[in-house]
Amino acid sequence: MKKTFVLDTNVILHTPLALNSFADNDIVIPAIVLEELDRFKKDSSELGANARLAARFIDELREKGDLIQGVPIPSGGTLRVELNCTNVTLPDSWPDHKNDNRILKVCMGLMDEGENVFLVTKDIFERIKADLLNIPVQDFLAEQVPSYEEQYRGILEVYTNDLSIDQFYETGKIDIRDVFEYSQTAGSQEPVLVVNQFLIIHSYSDENKSALGRFNGEEIVCLQHSSKHPFGITPKNANQKFMQEALMLDADIAPLVIFKGPAGTAKTFYSLAVGLHKIMNEKDDSYRKILVCRPNIKMDEEIGFLPGNEQEKIAPFMRPIIDNLEILIDSNSSERYKNEVELKDKIDELFERNIITTEAIAFIRGRSIVKQWIIIDEAQNLTPRQVKGIITRAGKHTKIILIGDPGQIDHPFLDSRTNGLCYASEKMKESPLCFQLTLSEKDCERSELAFESSRRMK
Repeated sequence: MKKTFVLDTNVILHTPLALNSFADNDIVIPAIVLEELDRFKKDSSELGANARLAARFIDELREKGDLIQGVPIPSGGTLRVELNCTNVTLPDSWPDHKNDNRILKVCMGLMDEGENVFLVTKDIFERIKADLLNIPVQDFLAEQVPSYEEQYRGILEVYTNDLSIDQFYETGKIDIRDVFEYSQTAGSQEPVLVVNQFLIIHSYSDENKSALGRFNGEEIVCLQHSSKHPFGITPKNANQKFMQEALMLDADIAPLVIFKGPAGTAKTFYSLAVGLHKIMNEKDDSYRKILVCRPNIKMDEEIGFLPGNEQEKIAPFMRPIIDNLEILIDSNSSERYKNEVELKDKIDELFERNIITTEAIAFIRGRSIVKQWIIIDEAQNLTPRQVKGIITRAGKHTKIILIGDPGQIDHPFLDSRTNGLCYASEKMKESPLCFQLTLSEKDCERSELAFESSRRMK
C-alpha cells in the first residue's frame, strides 16, 4: 500500500535531498513548513543553504504541474503542498497556532481522508506528541549508521605464536594467515581485517609477549613512528602509539584521520602536538599552518552581532585549544604556570605568526585548502552534509583530523547514529586514505578524576 510521508521542517533543513528519498510514495509538505523554510532562505549558515536547495527543488516541480494536486518527482512518487487542515481538533491544551501542532493537524486530516500517513521528523517531542495522537511517526534515517557499539573502531586484538612475533620484529611484517581472533563464545577464527586497521598482536602462549602493527591491505606491517617524540611528547599506551602513527604519516598516505572517544583521551592534544612538530621542528615544508575549527561556533547572523573581527568572535570557543597549547608549549608542569604572562605570550606568538589559525566551519564552504594541517574539534556536532563539505575541501598535501566524542552531542537533531563524525567513520572505514581509532575510558590521561568520572558517569 502506498504511503504518504508528511515532512517536518527540520528534516528538509537537515537533509534537503530527503525530498527525493521516499521511493514511489507520496510526499506531503504542509504549508507552514514552506513558511518556516522561507525564514531561513537568507541565512549564510548551512541551514540557509539547505533551505535554498530545497526551494529550488520545489520551484522546479511547480513549473511542471500543480503542487496542490501533486507533481511527480524523480524517485517515482509525488510531492504536494497541503494547506493547514483547520477542521481538525487537537487536545485543548495544545495551541492551534504553534507550527508543530499545525503539522500534526495536517497528518490527522489526511488520515481522516483514508491516507496511509507517516510523519517524518527529527524533533523528539514532535514524535512523542504524534504518538499520543496515534499518528505513525519516524525519524529520517537515510543517513543513519549502526549504533555506536557496532561502529568500526579501527583497532583489533589478534593472536599468533611466539615465532611469528619474533619474525615480525625482525622483518617488520607478518602474513594475515598467521594470526587469528579469539573469543569465548566463537573460539578462534580468521580475522576480517580492514585496510589501515591497527592491531595488537598477542602471543597465545606467553601473555607478556606482544607487538603492535597495522594492516596495509595486504599484510600486517610494523608501526613506523611509535618510537618518535613529536614536540617532546611520548606515547603512554598502545592507542596513543596508534594515534601517533596515523598523525605522523604524510598527508599523501593518510590525508584523513578520525579519532572518536571520551574527554581526556588526548585526541586534541596529540593532534596539536604532531601538527606543531610537523610545522616547527621538521626541516621540510609539508604544511603551511595548522587550521583549527569547531562546529559549535555559529558564524551566522547571531554571532554577527558580537563585537570584533572573526578571530575575536570565535576566540571564546577556542579555549580548549589554548588549554592544550599551554601544556605543549611548556612541558615542565611544576614551572608552567609560574609566569602566566610569558606563557600567554608564547601562545599568542603561534597565532600572530599564523602557525595556528582558527576559523568558523561556515567559512570552509567553497574553499580548496592546500598544504594545511586541519583539526576539526568536537566533530560529533557536525551533520553528515557538513562533514562531507569539509572533507571535500582538502586540496593537495592537506591533512584533515576529525576529533570528537559521540557521547557529548549538543546538536538538537543529531545522535550517535546520525552525526557527521560517526557518519564519516563508517563511510570511510575501507578507504586506504583514512586512518581511524576509537578510544575508551581506559585511555583517559587527563587526571584520575577525569578517568573515574568517565568510567562512572556513562
